[in-house]
Amino acid sequence: MEERAKCLTFLGVGALLGSVSAIFLLKLLPRRIANRCDKQAVEMIDINDLLSDEIVSEQLTRNIQFFGLESQQQVTASYVVVIGLGGVGSHAASMLLRSGVGRLLLVDFDQVSVSSLNRHAVATRADVGIPKAQCLKDHFLSIFPECHIEAKVLLYNALSEDEILSGHPDFVLDCIDNIDTKVALLAACVRRGLKVLSATGAGARADPTRIRIADLRQSTNDPLSRAVRHRLRRDHGIEGGIPIVFSLEKPKAKLLPFKGPSGEEENPSDYQILPGFRVRIIPVLGTIPAIFGQVMASYVVTQLAELQVQLEPVINLDIDHYRMHQRLIEHEESLYGTALHVQVDVEEVMYVVKELWHGRSAREPFAKDVGRGMWRSVNELMLVRWDQEKPASVSNLILLKFNEILKKEPEFFARVTSILKRAELEFGL
Repeated sequence: MEERAKCLTFLGVGALLGSVSAIFLLKLLPRRIANRCDKQAVEMIDINDLLSDEIVSEQLTRNIQFFGLESQQQVTASYVVVIGLGGVGSHAASMLLRSGVGRLLLVDFDQVSVSSLNRHAVATRADVGIPKAQCLKDHFLSIFPECHIEAKVLLYNALSEDEILSGHPDFVLDCIDNIDTKVALLAACVRRGLKVLSATGAGARADPTRIRIADLRQSTNDPLSRAVRHRLRRDHGIEGGIPIVFSLEKPKAKLLPFKGPSGEEENPSDYQILPGFRVRIIPVLGTIPAIFGQVMASYVVTQLAELQVQLEPVINLDIDHYRMHQRLIEHEESLYGTALHVQVDVEEVMYVVKELWHGRSAREPFAKDVGRGMWRSVNELMLVRWDQEKPASVSNLILLKFNEILKKEPEFFARVTSILKRAELEFGL
């Protein structure tokens, strides 16, 4: 009995000491974490040693359990550049940080605006007017102060390319919504051999289940990726090989008309901060760019951890547009002896047929719908060059019936020219 009493006493004392120790640690840990959030108190740890720090290791426990320690170390030792820090880029950067990426370069020339608060990952009203890059850095330091974060208030262009892309980043995230800048960045990444993931149009969409990751060549129903693909092929000889995040959903709205201070519609270019950057507004449901950003972060983190993820394939069974494309190639070969001047792919043929000409001959009145009725007559149509001296591109193709002659009467000429001008604007040509 005496021995049993001794054992029970030892157990009781041990439990008491354990409880006291636990309470002490629970009180001490928040203080240490709070001290870490003081920017002056943080001693930067080498990104290769981040997981040796007990607080960092505890913060990333669930990731370590998911990937395994060695794979998480690869993530933590990585350097990622995020360019464009709006609705998509801010969410992508935020989750890269929370996933333990050890070094981030945040790049954006713009400032936080009141209207961007419906989709930005961390910005508050107090941040309005602050550069987006600095806003993110300030917030991020309170989440993961050991991360090596650099913020650059810069516009990506040929002059800033080396400053932004040097340093051998493990991944570059393109979250830019300007066609010229996006094309230049993607071409530079391909030229430098850098891994890049590009976000396309997240505006004017509402269905999160239709967001996909695929090669640039496979995107459909996305005007931005279609224009980027066209420009990369035409200006840089890049056919594909660039992963993108895009939506299969057709945009539900277009750019809204621009209204100046007087409330009257005005020329948007008069109010541009920088040439080539849009001022008109694309309606945005804030949840969609946020999901785009989360998808980008998930893709990049799994790539850095070398976790194999089977992406859902994008299947396009649009045989009719494929046939229209083949018919164009055959017509070019018979007329000019070569199809080398055909500068459209199947997706762009779909745009020309459905968006520009609504499945009707350029000489016929337009119908608003492009449903099954359209395809009853589409086999009687073919794509032909409007200007015989220019290549067969999106802005130089019209639909005609086989038996119709291309005569350019004044009224017909004006209408066709106006429609083809729209293609030039939408593709940034």
